Amino acid sequence: MRLTGSHRAGHPDIMRAVFILALGPVALAAILFLHPTAASSAERSEQQPEPVPAEEYPIYDLVVQKKFLTSQTALVVIDRLTVTRLHPEAKEPLSLAFFRENDYFSGRLRPDLVTDFILKSSRPFRLEARFNFGVRYRFVSGGELEEPEVFLAPIPAMFSSAHLLQDARPIIGKLGFSRVAFSQRADQALVYVADDRPDGTGAGFLVWLRRLDRGWEILDTEVLWVARRDE
Repeated sequence: MRLTGSHRAGHPDIMRAVFILALGPVALAAILFLHPTAASSAERSEQQPEPVPAEEYPIYDLVVQKKFLTSQTALVVIDRLTVTRLHPEAKEPLSLAFFRENDYFSGRLRPDLVTDFILKSSRPFRLEARFNFGVRYRFVSGGELEEPEVFLAPIPAMFSSAHLLQDARPIIGKLGFSRVAFSQRADQALVYVADDRPDGTGAGFLVWLRRLDRGWEILDTEVLWVARRDE
């Protein structure tokens, strides 16, 4: 497998994120020591990840419908936990410097949107059976398929054309999602999705969206990495 990268293709959480990012490790450790409830809460979060809020699922649904589904799709496989890295080989946690260095979307992302994304990507969260993209789906936990699969209504006609993907596949997955970040005014959103295929190929995408009167639309998509089979 060959892995390549590419650089083209008023929330309280945001203020809290800025504060946390400004703290050094010593100050953060002191806070946890002085507030044992915070430490125990962090331990519980690692053992039992918190669920992803319901407000983020419409974004996931739109991305799956627009970027992956075809009229031939019968099943989508989804990683149960949200991802915290934007590249399979990344070892360091996400940071503002990482976004500046890679200049995603030519630097057009709002700072508050990036900050919210970094905060929400600091640890994994648990995805639940709240998807509504119109196709059966199953979760993967620890590399194993969970039971049972979830069945939903047929794909809406507007999303059923095969031109959405050139290589239409009856089974999509496994898809790995980040948490969905929102701008302070909640008029823009940012999400990462990875498509890891059984044959070792795949890709990772950042999807940038904006709010419309009756929902969301995709503004732009950036390909972060591509995995190809060695010839």
